[in-house]
Amino acid sequence: MMVPMTTTLAIANQKGGVAKTTSVASLGAALAELGHSVLLVDLDPQACLTFSLGIDPEDLELSVHHVLTKGTDPREVIYETEDGVHLLPATIELARAEADLLTRTGREHVLKAVLEAMAEDAAPDYDWVLFDCPPSLGVLTVAALTAANGVLIPLQCETLSHRGVGQLLDTVHDVRRFTNRSLDVWGVLPTLYDGRTTHARTVLETISETYGLDVIEPPIPKTIKFAEAPAAGRSILVTSRTSKGAQAYREVAANLVARAAQGPRK
Repeated sequence: MMVPMTTTLAIANQKGGVAKTTSVASLGAALAELGHSVLLVDLDPQACLTFSLGIDPEDLELSVHHVLTKGTDPREVIYETEDGVHLLPATIELARAEADLLTRTGREHVLKAVLEAMAEDAAPDYDWVLFDCPPSLGVLTVAALTAANGVLIPLQCETLSHRGVGQLLDTVHDVRRFTNRSLDVWGVLPTLYDGRTTHARTVLETISETYGLDVIEPPIPKTIKFAEAPAAGRSILVTSRTSKGAQAYREVAANLVARAAQGPRK
């Protein structure tokens, strides 16, 4: 089976505070550093990804909301960012999209249709599309899972942080049954990792044993540098190039590229 030209990953965890948006921005920048063309899609009405890449959501007239609910051409909405990635930005209007899409036939396929239309229209060919999913298991997350080749689950290495993983995997199971048979769970990305504690490693082992999920290495360390990056409107790969956090994301990105090259798993 051929590997798809574009690798589409949904970065999803309905629990907030797991460094999901940081991971999307940092992995996107790391993949761009490796020479890949990358589109990031902000599906969170809080628009944290949009803000963290230097775009003020309040200044935007068009956003992913218009693409999903009004049929706006995504090429009119995509921004080139200073981090070398393209961004389909979000605004608070996206909160309405969930309600707007609920009554639509085929709502689960709305994102997939957008990507397919872009490919047909000879829009920029992206090597990677990363979805920053909202912290819920609603319509937008299901649409992202339906459009994705794989799902990556960022997970804070703390007790109880993985209680929602089972729910997310239930949703993945439903998506596989009804809307995307080939959806592949790539694994857990450990974030906010404190290597000084055996507890953090134990949490990872528990996840692996309980859910049978791969753990994407290396774990992303806990560092104040991540908090500083969004305020600068750039990813940590730019604001703190040599930090352990930036280096960890570079290694994860290289591992994801290798994983993509293996093709779909049975």
